[in-house]
Amino acid sequence: MIEAVIGLAPNLFYGTGLAACILVLRKRKPAERQYKVMIADASRLFRRGRAQNYLEPEHAQQIQGWFQNYQAVQDAVRIVSLDEIKAEDWTLNISRYVLPPLTEDIPPLPEAIAAFKDALARCREAEERLAKVMSEGGWLK
Repeated sequence: MIEAVIGLAPNLFYGTGLAACILVLRKRKPAERQYKVMIADASRLFRRGRAQNYLEPEHAQQIQGWFQNYQAVQDAVRIVSLDEIKAEDWTLNISRYVLPPLTEDIPPLPEAIAAFKDALARCREAEERLAKVMSEGGWLK
């Protein structure tokens, strides 16, 4: 009966920062949609507000277009078979099927590891300085 799972941006609804999810259920799916589920990540479609984010009409139209076309869209929509869902232990977690696009600013792995090690060393130095200051001040024994 599940025809689509559409993940929305966080903080769209007053009083909650959680990301909402739309489930489209249909008792009698069209034949071409039988044994399939559309998984869509629409979490990037919003306008940022001060206290709340907003889903603009053009965002809603794009989501509606995805649903009407019921076809894969790179980095946003996948049409998943029930066999694939079964292989994922029946989870409908969107990130299992649709991954966010990789940005071009991701460094090569050796650079990322070097940067991580450098940041870790700086963190340890800061912890040692803090421990020394706290010991000298009498806060640590």
